[in-house]
Amino acid sequence: MKILLISGYKSFELGIFSNKHDAIKYIKKAIKNKILLFIDELEWVIISGQMGTELWAAEVVFDLQLEYPHLQLGIFTPYEDQEKNWNEANKSYYEEILIGADHVDSISRKPYESPLQLKARNEFLVSKSHGCILFYDTEKEGSPKFLYDLANKKNELFHYPVEMISFDDLQVIAEESYENDDNNYREI
Repeated sequence: MKILLISGYKSFELGIFSNKHDAIKYIKKAIKNKILLFIDELEWVIISGQMGTELWAAEVVFDLQLEYPHLQLGIFTPYEDQEKNWNEANKSYYEEILIGADHVDSISRKPYESPLQLKARNEFLVSKSHGCILFYDTEKEGSPKFLYDLANKKNELFHYPVEMISFDDLQVIAEESYENDDNNYREI
């Protein structure tokens, strides 16, 4: 798998409004675990630059690049000025991610006009990737549902691995982390 798409819930869909939220470290750990499944054959991770799962995935890629310098990050925004209405803190964070990316481009060369641009984004990203990691739980619908449906449709026709991250996965990671922290305190 040369190109891996990563997407999932937006931060506001998870009730996360700060990059200091505790849950983010568990989400990033889950993303890292999934990327490592493909790391030997992986060349690119692609995202669309949405706040939440995608930008956290970018941070994971940056961390992994220290050990796997061949790994590259591509950001393909659905339209120009995606961040136009974001607050200053989010814009600044986004700009930092863009600067670190190996490739940045917009699928539509226009500002937001209609939901068709979001549909085109999903189709482009799935068509250009060889598999995806999706933080999505079918029990809690949200914006990733459209990408989930498209990825599964591609998987039915071709070999297109769809690796899911669920809330149960995050719970397991959080519990393991808590147990490891607890064991570290006992050793002192």
